[in-house]
Amino acid sequence: MKPIIRNILAVVVGLVVGSVVNMALIIAGPKLIPVPEGIDVTTAEGLAVGMHLMQPKHFIFPFLAHALGTLVGAYLATKISTGNKMRFALTIGFVFFFGGLMNCFMIPAPTWFMITDVVLAYLPFAWLAGRLGGAGKEQ
Repeated sequence: MKPIIRNILAVVVGLVVGSVVNMALIIAGPKLIPVPEGIDVTTAEGLAVGMHLMQPKHFIFPFLAHALGTLVGAYLATKISTGNKMRFALTIGFVFFFGGLMNCFMIPAPTWFMITDVVLAYLPFAWLAGRLGGAGKEQ
């Protein structure tokens, strides 16, 4: 397979699988840590209406979804790409970072969560994935 095709595939697979991991955790979260009665977590409007009822424990799974989705997607991109592996890991991290930043404007969450999420979930986990995937050990 040509390197450019493989590198494009690395980004596509990283984004798709990372998104699947993210959504799986977002869906699992309310089943494992039930949200207060009357909050519709399936829409941004429903979340906005009930956000004041949420406790810190309700933000564990959204953070894990963002961090682990980025980690898995960036790791796969690192393993599939043909060279400059950290660049591919960080590409996935930046794409998810910008998605998280957009969420900050679309879904009103507490400021502490938005800062924690944007600062700790995306680029640090993409960097970690790059290191775990062998970035820096290339010949």
